[in-house]
Amino acid sequence: MTTFDYRVTHLDVLEAESVFVFREVAAEFQRPVLLFSGGKDSVVMLWLARKAFWPGRVPFGVMHVDTGHNFPEVLAFRDRVVGQLGLPLVVASVPEAIESGLVVVPEGASRNRAQTPVLLAAVEKYRFDALFGGARRDEEKARAKERVFSFRDEFGQWDPKNQRPELWSLYNARVATGESIRVFPLSNWTELDVWRYIAREGIELPDIYFAHEREVVERDGMLYGVNEFLPARPGETVFTEQVRYRTVGDASCTAAVRSDADTVEKVIAEVAATRVTERGATRGDDRVSEAAMEDRKREGYF
Repeated sequence: MTTFDYRVTHLDVLEAESVFVFREVAAEFQRPVLLFSGGKDSVVMLWLARKAFWPGRVPFGVMHVDTGHNFPEVLAFRDRVVGQLGLPLVVASVPEAIESGLVVVPEGASRNRAQTPVLLAAVEKYRFDALFGGARRDEEKARAKERVFSFRDEFGQWDPKNQRPELWSLYNARVATGESIRVFPLSNWTELDVWRYIAREGIELPDIYFAHEREVVERDGMLYGVNEFLPARPGETVFTEQVRYRTVGDASCTAAVRSDADTVEKVIAEVAATRVTERGATRGDDRVSEAAMEDRKREGYF
């Protein structure tokens, strides 16, 4: 007699949960959008969105809040993927906001905090009522407080003490005019889950995620790639190191890590052995204060 094994894997469970979240948002909201930078989490998120609505088209567009300080290989990847899928792309530009006077960024400072008013202006302009983000609870303690459906008031702000219960994965999608929901389909995933899913599904990523040689400087215990947005300071020594990026963001405040992981399998082995999250290990903007991320999120950040 033939027997069947109906057990599902851990990745199958995570995938099913994410697919359900995408479908729930499509059913409940009028104008959702997916935040897509070309980074690994947003790439996996877009892959899951395609699965959720296959064989139909993804029923919403994508948006990138562009600081103007991006890694060129990631931008090229973003444009290629969006073009291949035929998705509408909204670019909310920090440089344009600086030029128009919407935001003011001191010379040489990170533009990450300037993303918040630019994001909120785009939400108001395009009347988005749900925004998919790739944040995960394992990344950072402020993000660990997030619900899957994270409520934002009419000012786009987040109050961690005023969030809705999500018992039995029942999500409250009710919003008044001007309010919105940030939706995190990868909330219960870890960095290791993401990489194992990338391996299983054969998902393509920008080359910057794999080991390569790059000119770097060591600053505050981290290796920063030298580029037009992050030149070496007087007295700093520029040297070539084999590195990869665990996360990609603003090139002026995102560091690399020493690595020889040039394949997905090697990256998985490396991530499995690490005890520091990718943001803790590589994001200089999170070191401004103990509550840097939570402060930005309260203001309306991702």
